Amino acid sequence: MLHLADIRENKEEYIKALTKRNFDATSVFDQVISLDDKRRSTQTSLDNTLAESNKLSKEIGAMFKNGEAKKANILKERTVKLKEDSKNLQETLTATIEELDQLLYTIPNIPQESVPAGKSEDDNEEVFRKGDIPVLEDGSLPHWELAKKYDIIDFELGNKITGAGFPVYKGKGARLQRALINYFLDKNTAAGYTEFQVPHLVNEASGFGTGQLPDKEGQMYHAGIDDLYLIPTAEVPVTNMYRDSLLEEKELPITCTAYTPCFRREAGSYGAHVRGLNRLHQFDKVEIVRLEKAENSDAALDAMVDHVKTILDELKLPYRILRLCGGDLGFTSTLTYDFEVFSTAQDRWLEISSVSNFKTFQANRLKLRYRDADGNKQLAHTLNGSALALPRVLAGILENYQTADGIKIPEVLIPYCGFDKI
Repeated sequence: MLHLADIRENKEEYIKALTKRNFDATSVFDQVISLDDKRRSTQTSLDNTLAESNKLSKEIGAMFKNGEAKKANILKERTVKLKEDSKNLQETLTATIEELDQLLYTIPNIPQESVPAGKSEDDNEEVFRKGDIPVLEDGSLPHWELAKKYDIIDFELGNKITGAGFPVYKGKGARLQRALINYFLDKNTAAGYTEFQVPHLVNEASGFGTGQLPDKEGQMYHAGIDDLYLIPTAEVPVTNMYRDSLLEEKELPITCTAYTPCFRREAGSYGAHVRGLNRLHQFDKVEIVRLEKAENSDAALDAMVDHVKTILDELKLPYRILRLCGGDLGFTSTLTYDFEVFSTAQDRWLEISSVSNFKTFQANRLKLRYRDADGNKQLAHTLNGSALALPRVLAGILENYQTADGIKIPEVLIPYCGFDKI
């Protein structure tokens, strides 16, 4: 969430910047400042009341020792009133802080200057494109028909076991899926990211820490009895490993990668654009996460983008990079680049990665700080990206590498698969 001091100091600038998101922050900032004023004055009154109560308690003790019981009992009546006042002030303070926090949770991150204005994905800005779109032979098929033809993914069987959006990978389809996971992890670790295996369920504090709660509560699967959430991305458990941490400057940057299944309800997603692997409720993804000092986070984002480029270059898939506009920018992000591969059989672009800088937005929620060279405590900057999400990468491979006599395997994946064609 945004820092209170920053809102006070940069109120007008932030209001203007948030218009890129089509978010009018004027009234909510006024409420935030008003509640913060109330919090401050209540805290001052509480501190003064407690100080007076403590002072009187010492005086009363001294009076009893000196045989001045009558004076002491008179003062005790005053301490009873002070205790009642302090209780009421503490309740007011607690309620005010809670109301203030809940309000701050509703305010999205401030977009960077380079973020284009816009209302939807139609206003995103293409900043890079690479790869020739292959010309497919007559009779070429979309990936869901290829999956059935070669018996490598069974969507109906997944529907039987669980429901729509939970496919079953079979034979060479499962091998190819595993090959992609291992290849992505190897690329990430070779680039210096430390591999982690993390829980696939998180508690509420973790969801709030990285901003999925309360913003995306309706999109997350919730195990109600245990009050745990199935993760929508490895970003959540990986970043939360550092929640409530005070790091030393020399520990930064911290770079992590993790493979996990991801679970998203995707409520309200219907139509042809969600067929096959285009939109799933359970899917595999390999994530990269970075913790950085403020002055290094912009360069770190560029490095993450370049890293994802190298993966797609080796897979030899046609792709493009979009700078997301304010209307399509994620709640917690200050700048996001989306990677899309071209699905030749579907004649459309498919998103396969988002690489984002959150600046201090998540760190403020997480209480993730580091001690700088001068001994001052600073909020870290957090970044994350998909390297990569598997379903649409797999869809792109199946469709773009199809031939009349089978599906070729990208050369870089052959050592991982153990075969060169499906």
